[in-house]
Amino acid sequence: MNERKGPVTLKIILIGDSGVGKSSFMNRYVNHRFTNMYRATVGTDFLSKTVNIDGDTVTLQIWDTAGTERFQSLGTPLYRGAHCCMLVFDVTSKASFSALDLWRKEFLVQGEPQDPSDFPFIVLGNKTDLSDREVSGRSALQWCEEIGAEYFEGSAKEDLEVEKPFQRAAQRGLQQVIYFDFMFVFKRHQRHQMSMFNMFIF
Repeated sequence: MNERKGPVTLKIILIGDSGVGKSSFMNRYVNHRFTNMYRATVGTDFLSKTVNIDGDTVTLQIWDTAGTERFQSLGTPLYRGAHCCMLVFDVTSKASFSALDLWRKEFLVQGEPQDPSDFPFIVLGNKTDLSDREVSGRSALQWCEEIGAEYFEGSAKEDLEVEKPFQRAAQRGLQQVIYFDFMFVFKRHQRHQMSMFNMFIF
């Protein structure tokens, strides 16, 4: 347990094709509700939830993005400052799974994370309650291993395995905050040591 002062706010981004269930998963997690009335997200949607992660009080700012091309220009300002990105697809749609690679690359370009090679991605397969599955868990897991992401799947409709991916996203995001806080203090200490050394030399 670390000694952080005050609550931590983490920005979690959900991206993926339109209709994969990003809004449904977010609403099921935060509000414990689900509706069959489909409404495409226009631009962005935002919900927050406060949780306890390893002794830290963490407020999750969960951003659900539109999965249509005409809204992708919103990505640049929205993606920046994210602590974790959740790539969402529909297990009954191979196309939505194939599109994740482009979504991931777009996020890395537009979001400009401090350490792209170690930025946390959570891959989430939704609609496991449906029988006409096109993407196997094995295929999804194999791709996740290739890109260094973690894989979860579940159903927003049936409330199956909804908590786990968000909990893991919060843990990974918190690790990012702790790491960069440490690096900031470490570099500041290094600069101080160097200035003291220069004073001594000159």
